[in-house]
Amino acid sequence: MGLDRVVLGWTNEANTLVRTERFEDFNEALAFIVRVGLLAEKSEHHPTITNTYNEVCLLLTTHDQGNTITEKDYDLAEKINALLTSAK
Repeated sequence: MGLDRVVLGWTNEANTLVRTERFEDFNEALAFIVRVGLLAEKSEHHPTITNTYNEVCLLLTTHDQGNTITEKDYDLAEKINALLTSAK
């Protein structure tokens, strides 16, 4: 299912795509989380998101496929990358 695919800014850690982003402050981090949430709802695929002040960590894996990386994860990672690019 494309497990060898590379998405810029993401690492593969234990069958999970991982990306950490830092923002100017908590408000920017929170706004990013909301935008990711809207993308996730539209995609019907939801990341694990953790937030510590201005840092946001995203984890993508497909739980109903045995906690592995699938096309859903790669597709959402690319959409999140586009969101980050458009915000800069």
